[in-house]
Amino acid sequence: MTRKNTYRLHDALGYQLSLTARFQERGFEDEIRKIGLTRLTWCILLAVTGENLSRPSEIAEFVGIDRTATSRALRQMEADGLIARRVGEGDKRTTQVIATTEGHSRVAEGSSHAHKNAKHFEAKLTDAESQELRRILSKLRQNEDSTLKSL
Repeated sequence: MTRKNTYRLHDALGYQLSLTARFQERGFEDEIRKIGLTRLTWCILLAVTGENLSRPSEIAEFVGIDRTATSRALRQMEADGLIARRVGEGDKRTTQVIATTEGHSRVAEGSSHAHKNAKHFEAKLTDAESQELRRILSKLRQNEDSTLKSL
C-alpha cells in the first residue's frame, strides 16, 4: 500500500538526474582510471591544455570547484608529474600551472575515451533533444552556488 504523501523515489527529478549522471560517468571513469586520472584531474588537465588556463583560481572557476579542492588536486598532480607550477611572470605572488609532457599525453589518451563515451550517450538523442537537454540542465543550475567541494 502506498501512502499519498510518500516520496516517490523513481518519480523524483533529483534521483533521475543522479542515476543518469552515474551511468554516464561510470564507463568514462573506468577508462581514465586505467591511465591514472580521476574525473577531477581530467577536468583540470582540460582547463590547462585545452583552455590555456594557468592560474589556480581560473582553473577552479572553470571546473566549478572551490580553491581548496583545486590546490589539493594540483599538489597531487604535480607529485604525479602531470603538471608543473611556477612563480607567475610579472607578479611573483601568483602561481602558474603548466601541463607536462606526461600531462599532455594523458589528455590525448583520455580524449579518445571521452569522445567514445559521449558518442554512446549522444546517439540515444536527436540533435534537437541533445540541445534541449543541455538548455534544461543549464536552467536547473541557474542561481545555484557555482562552486563544489568535489567533482
